[in-house]
Formats: sequence, C-alpha cells, structure tokens
Amino acid sequence: MDLIFLGTSAGVPSRNRNVSGTALIESSGKGWYLVDCGEATQHQVMRTPLSLRELRGCFITHVHGDHCFGLPGLLASAGMSGRLEPLDIVLPAALHEWVRLSLTVSKSWLPFELHLHASETFTGWQNDNVHVDTVALSHRVPCHGYVFAESDPHPRLDIQRLEAEGIPRGPLWGELAHGHDVEHAGCIFRAEQYLRPARPAQRIIICGDNDTPQLLAEVVAGADVLVHEATFTQALIDRTRESYGHSSAAAVARFAESMRIPNLVLTHFSARYQSNPERSPFIGDIREEAAAYFTGELILARDLQRYHLDRDGRLKMAIGRLPQ
Repeated sequence: MDLIFLGTSAGVPSRNRNVSGTALIESSGKGWYLVDCGEATQHQVMRTPLSLRELRGCFITHVHGDHCFGLPGLLASAGMSGRLEPLDIVLPAALHEWVRLSLTVSKSWLPFELHLHASETFTGWQNDNVHVDTVALSHRVPCHGYVFAESDPHPRLDIQRLEAEGIPRGPLWGELAHGHDVEHAGCIFRAEQYLRPARPAQRIIICGDNDTPQLLAEVVAGADVLVHEATFTQALIDRTRESYGHSSAAAVARFAESMRIPNLVLTHFSARYQSNPERSPFIGDIREEAAAYFTGELILARDLQRYHLDRDGRLKMAIGRLPQ
C-alpha cells in the first residue's frame, strides 16, 4: 500500500503545508481511502494521480475544522466529476447533519448515494481489499484513529495442494484462482481452501489528534506503519506549558520504539515550524527530537509526497515528488 499526504499542517495551512488529509492507496494502485479532509483537500487531490471516482471510503477523525472543512466541497466535486458509486463516510455523529445541510443549502445534488456512519459506534468496515477498524484517542474533543489491514493480498494458488488432491491443471485452476468454487469428479472444491497470500497482509494505522500515544498499545502489534501527529517538540511544550491536546515528537517516538514499530511517520506539524533552517522553530527540530528516541524508519511527512510500503515492510519515499 502507498500513502500520499494531502496536508501535514496543524490547525491552519502554511505556505508549504495544507491542513490534514491523508490518502491510503490499495496495492493495486487504483482504489484509495481518505483519512481527514481539511479545507482545500480537493485542490491537493488534483495535484496527484488520485481520482474521486476511485475513492472507496472516507474516514474523519474528529470535528475540528482542519480535519473536516473540506468534505462538502470534495463531495460536490466528486459528483461533478461523474462519480456514480455509493460512498461510505465514517465521521462523528455531530457532523452528519452538517454535511447534509451543507450540500442542501448549496444545492449540491450528488449523483451517488452517501452512506454516513458514526465513528462513535463504528464496529468495522470492509470491502474485498481492506478491513478498517477504529481506535479511540485522547484530544480536546472525541477523536479516533483508523486501522487499515489488507484483506487478502494478491492470493496465489496452493499448487502443492491442488496436485496432491488430483485437481487437473487447466480451466479448473483458472476458476479457483479467480475465487470461484469448482466441481470435479462429483466434489465441490472451495476456492478459499486453495488460495494463500503471496505475502503477509500489510497493516497501516493513521491517527487523528492524540495526546496519549499509549492508547494505541492494543492495536499496534503487527502494524507496518504508524502515522501519528507530532504537533510540537517537547521543548516547546515545556516552554509554553500547553500541548492543546497534542503529542510531542519525543512522546510519539518513545512509544513507537517501545512497541517496536518498524515505520513511524510524523505529521500534523504546527504552522509555526519553518522549512528554513535559519528560522526558528525549524521543522528539523521535530526530526531531531524524534530521532533521539526512535531507531526505526522515521519519516516527516511532506505535502504531496508519496510513500511506498514494499514487500519487505519498509516504507520508502517514492521516486520523484508529485507536481505542485
């Protein structure tokens, strides 16, 4: 699976970073999922290969505007782009009427069905490619993270079993490979019994705002990637004596190291952090603080950058950056 960050700034956009939005792309390279939809997310999507017609689901972590204000516009654009497939959206119950009202008063008619699910009572969602669960976080308002797990990564035929049971090569194998049950010699052979994953299923956790990383302890086991906010450095929090319900880079890094998470992606940086090393505070301060505690693959997310999780479980920056 791949990640494209559509916005990595906290609260308000900066000149180089939009507010929260993260796209997770299926291993097939087509279908994708959106976690949070801050203002101007649809503009960021236009700078990527992503198509709103291929959006499989949208997941909003909490009610703050930098995580949801772009949703009505994105939905309207999806309708105008010719999308016809129903769209599932998981979001706080308090936002349901807001979404409907925004579309109604703006006369934004959607040519596709909108299925809204409350994150507070969310018990899981899945299609043929991924299963999505939720985890409760700690913030100034109720907030959630989402756990994405591949359902069946590129299954392959169990050739040894097929040959051992005398199922002849040819059309029968082809049907089983496509997931279809077959009949042979008076017996029914179930496709699920003859397919096995070509590689381990990938698992990615994308969090909303959270001041207590330890709340993830029960869901991070076996995760390939943790995407977590690091709004401030601990040094800045100590100086201002206020975290506003957010985590420091140090806190997240210590947790990720203790749980042996292989790939940690930090995002949701305060707009005060500058990209110019000659200005303070510098975005590099966040990396430096996190690197002091975390020994795995550490990435500071960049807007419009694509990252690829390879077969060996390593998250790497894709070659070339998306056009600005």
